[in-house]
Amino acid sequence: MAYSIGDYEFKVEEFFPRYIFDMITDVRVNFSDIVKKEAKARKKREQIVGKDGRLTILAADHPARRVTRSGDDPIIMGDRLSYLGRVLRVVISPEFDGVMGTPDIIEDLFIVNYLVKKGGGRGFLDEKVMLGCMNRGGLAGVTFEMDDRFTAFTVDSIKELRLDGAKVMLRLDVNSPESGKTIMACAEAVTQCNRAGIPMFIEPLPVEKTEQGYKTLKNAEELVKIIGISCALGETSMNTWLKIPYCENYEIVARASTCPMLMLGGESKGDPTPTITEFAQGMKAGRAIRGALVGRNVHHPGKDDPLAVALAINGVVHQGFTVDQAVDCLVKNRGRDMDRLSKYIKPA
Repeated sequence: MAYSIGDYEFKVEEFFPRYIFDMITDVRVNFSDIVKKEAKARKKREQIVGKDGRLTILAADHPARRVTRSGDDPIIMGDRLSYLGRVLRVVISPEFDGVMGTPDIIEDLFIVNYLVKKGGGRGFLDEKVMLGCMNRGGLAGVTFEMDDRFTAFTVDSIKELRLDGAKVMLRLDVNSPESGKTIMACAEAVTQCNRAGIPMFIEPLPVEKTEQGYKTLKNAEELVKIIGISCALGETSMNTWLKIPYCENYEIVARASTCPMLMLGGESKGDPTPTITEFAQGMKAGRAIRGALVGRNVHHPGKDDPLAVALAINGVVHQGFTVDQAVDCLVKNRGRDMDRLSKYIKPA
């Protein structure tokens, strides 16, 4: 079914001006201790999920794995002003639950949070769910891609910044011995995080190598198999969440484990309505499906406003929106709060 969302073009620098981007570097140079101070001062949630037991999290870890393409542009996610501005566009929303990122992104968010507070505003990271991405070393397109080494957050750094959880990715190519190394590393990370009281979010993806690179096998049979592997990683699964792509027959996937699952939408389609439709269907698949951990299909949704798309998906997850209701929400929230940063952060 086609949904009409009209014409709109989000301009990132109207929301995230270049001078704010430049100020982040100034803070890095002159006030390198500010991130730890902000992390210490941040008010955390008492527990990750609210009363409805559901979550919406934005993924912001793509460039660290040599992934810069979105849509037809091969390097758009390599433009840090655009990438960070789009991430901030979603994270500032009090409705959206949180963000997952690599150290550089998480640190940039803390710095902008500091700049907003310095200008008299209220910090936007209080009570957000903040997850640290751990393994990004399986760089896209390189010979060792399936050996996804742990090159980002550690258990100690996640604890030091008082983040709310950790995320790892487990891609399984049954024809690559390198996947075995990644499984062992992920299992050890699950154990270490649990001993430190850190919830673990695992993104298990069955993949196969093609002439165009690795392709995720988005079918229920393969997803069920890798879910079984992932839930048994480490010495306990009591703090394990899964991040699983949507596919046909998703109710079969939802029955593969009692661990809570968040849906992912994959690559940006340039039109947010297919992702919204998939998530509306996925939320009905079973009690294990507890929300969405979404990335470029939200912060790079073609020409649309990332915040509007995020709020539409948030409505699907937390309020049970139908697709029509979600699309209405998207259209109504385009261009909302475009001065949320600039009204507090002024040019030097």
